[in-house]
Amino acid sequence: MTQAVMLQGTASDVGKSVLAAGLCRIFYQDGLRTAPFKSQNMALNSGITPDGKEMGRAQIFQAEAAGIMPDVRMNPVLLKPTSDRQAQVVLMGKVATNMDAVSYHDYKPRLREQILAVYNSLAQEYDVIVLEGAGSPAEINLRDRDIVNMGMAEMAQCPVILVADIDRGGVFAAIYGTLALLHKQERDRVKGVIINKFRGDVALLYSGIEQIESLTGVPVLGVMPWLDVDLEDEDGVALQNDKYRGNAPRDITIAIVQLPHISNFTDFNALAAQPDVRIRYIRRPEALTDADLVILPGSKNTLSDLAWLRESGMADAVLQTHRQGVPVMGICGGYQMLGDTIVDEVESGLGTQPGLGLLNTITRFAQDKITTQVNATMSGELPSWLAAAAGLPVRGYEIHMGETVLQEGCCTAMTLQKNGCSVVDGAVTADGLAFGTYLHGLFDSDAFTRAVVNGLRARKGLAPWETTFCYAEHKARQFDLLAEAMRQHIDIDKIYTIMQQHQEPV
Repeated sequence: MTQAVMLQGTASDVGKSVLAAGLCRIFYQDGLRTAPFKSQNMALNSGITPDGKEMGRAQIFQAEAAGIMPDVRMNPVLLKPTSDRQAQVVLMGKVATNMDAVSYHDYKPRLREQILAVYNSLAQEYDVIVLEGAGSPAEINLRDRDIVNMGMAEMAQCPVILVADIDRGGVFAAIYGTLALLHKQERDRVKGVIINKFRGDVALLYSGIEQIESLTGVPVLGVMPWLDVDLEDEDGVALQNDKYRGNAPRDITIAIVQLPHISNFTDFNALAAQPDVRIRYIRRPEALTDADLVILPGSKNTLSDLAWLRESGMADAVLQTHRQGVPVMGICGGYQMLGDTIVDEVESGLGTQPGLGLLNTITRFAQDKITTQVNATMSGELPSWLAAAAGLPVRGYEIHMGETVLQEGCCTAMTLQKNGCSVVDGAVTADGLAFGTYLHGLFDSDAFTRAVVNGLRARKGLAPWETTFCYAEHKARQFDLLAEAMRQHIDIDKIYTIMQQHQEPV
């Protein structure tokens, strides 16, 4: 008999993903085999399972919280926006097609049977499933074909807990309005409310909590304070809200260009956790002035974002910063942009386009997407700030459509082990001031990250920081801190009771 509980929200970025991870950690600590599940995830932050399947990063870090390996069944449908109107549809970890919003809305009913089969398959292997919704269940224009909020709760026959964000204001209106817009059978599934991201004296909320419970008949299970825990964000909403302003003083400042279609900005969480590093996501050319390293991150629309770099003045600013001796790094789409030429006859149909010209490379887009986890070794000789990273082992994953070929003047950055073969990846110039790679997750390798940061410190005349910082241990501590806070501020016993009362055979 599998138990399940689903977290839905009054809006996007209310904290569903983090609280779901916290529940996964709590149930794991309590000895229950637990798995996360989100039927449909729209995000540009994705990762790769051990068997080469692509899924949302949120369910990957929730799986980590539950002490298990990620499994594509935890996120059977992944939507990766390629523009304001279109998205790449990834089904069970592999690209299916590109669709506009209307076409996908019409297509969704065909996914219900597959989603339910995947959910049941997962439920047969675990004691508890922690489901997560998307956006809000009160999006009444999408209700009739919903497969991720109340539609999924109905398929799984599970209770729902509504999460509301008090930090953005209007929390009681958000709770009341959400519940009022639900059908009666949908409201009946909502067994509790969690008020999230509270700052201040909780006593000020008591009268409001009493009134909202009286008005809705739904109990408030707890008030979660604003937590200073370092956990991944699901999508770009956190960037839009300037969560990563990075104002704290640090020895090293790393500027990450916030591209319009930025993807996999979780690549930089390990960097941000370093005790001597400040990362800043920048959108304006003048913000590059104090950078010790500039990074062009991944992109879901490389040529569109390259055009934005030029139109916004960011391209000129990056090139000027490079001329002043500041190293520039590119990851995946950012790596492609650093090259001389990009040939696209697949995605945009724009043909041959010039890159920024910092790396003498040619990229040709391809139809097939490469999705794989890899072990790699940095090249034996690397210049300048990268020198200490030479020969180091690293791990990461690839998600890209295309191939980049090095021309004269570029050296290989690393060698990958893929399917029993050695394959070169990345490019670095002789002076080390331009470096690119397709490898996501590179900074999760502690020795590499410390070597890179100490290389940047040396350029500033600073002594190396001898640290034993371990990012994996850091993440585990964050999960434990989250679980501890949730046990303190949320009625976890009540959540257990809710699940037991709605326990369904699978």
